Amino acid sequence: MSDLEPRAPFGARLRRVMDERGPLCVGIDPHAALLSSWGLADDIAGLEAFTRACVEALADTVAVVKPQSAFFERFGSRGIAVLEKAVAELRAAGTLVVMDAKRGDIGSTMAAYAQTFLDPGSPLFSDALTVSPYLGYGSLKPAVDLARESGSGLFVLALTSNPEGGEVQHAVRADGRDVGATMLAHLAEENAEDAAEDAAEVPMGSFGAVVGATLGDLSSYDLDINGPLLAPGIGAQGATAADLPAVFGAAVRNVVPNVSRGVLRAGPSVPALREAAARFADEVREAVAAAA
Repeated sequence: MSDLEPRAPFGARLRRVMDERGPLCVGIDPHAALLSSWGLADDIAGLEAFTRACVEALADTVAVVKPQSAFFERFGSRGIAVLEKAVAELRAAGTLVVMDAKRGDIGSTMAAYAQTFLDPGSPLFSDALTVSPYLGYGSLKPAVDLARESGSGLFVLALTSNPEGGEVQHAVRADGRDVGATMLAHLAEENAEDAAEDAAEVPMGSFGAVVGATLGDLSSYDLDINGPLLAPGIGAQGATAADLPAVFGAAVRNVVPNVSRGVLRAGPSVPALREAAARFADEVREAVAAAA
């Protein structure tokens, strides 16, 4: 099936591939220090070698790969070309690609960002996109609409793992609910709308939240949005697979834990990268099964 043909919604495809390969997302973050640790120069040749090894190791093995767009953009058009190739090869192997670009704007500018990553005719077309709602959730409407049209998904920043996020995400609104909880509520509404239209085809919604795995007890938040929860923080940031049930409670089955450095530091060996990813996937699968 070509990208120009209708596809199952992102949430349905994500549920299927997570069940088949294990609930794990591996980040591709070619920052300068990591390139150096692999013995690669911080240039386009190093970027190409790093990305090629990651794609070879991860395509057809993990459920989700999340390239960090900024680390490719810093090399200009040649870096974007490397990213385009990686996206195409990962998706051709059945691995879902979440583009970590954290775009957020208003009106026609938000529409242009959406077209860059969510339009099937774009060379950077991805299965899902991370977006920032802090110009107001309604500013994301062009991305929401195009994601629905193209069968793609969104991951909206809601409760992030960085310590600076709290000053915005924990700010309390006039209705007594904080901003992070408000974002979760919006996403629950989006997923409920899709499920109402075709519940049989929507085992999990396509509109997810970014919720840090390092945040501890989140029982005061309603994480049951019937959509995926992208959870950074496993590995180098200190969280473990065993922490997931305590953090996410009953929503743990919809969690997509993200590991970047924890896997990438096993490189440049392709077998070692693949083994590290498999180990994390097994740990997450066991933690989720134990919580069932």
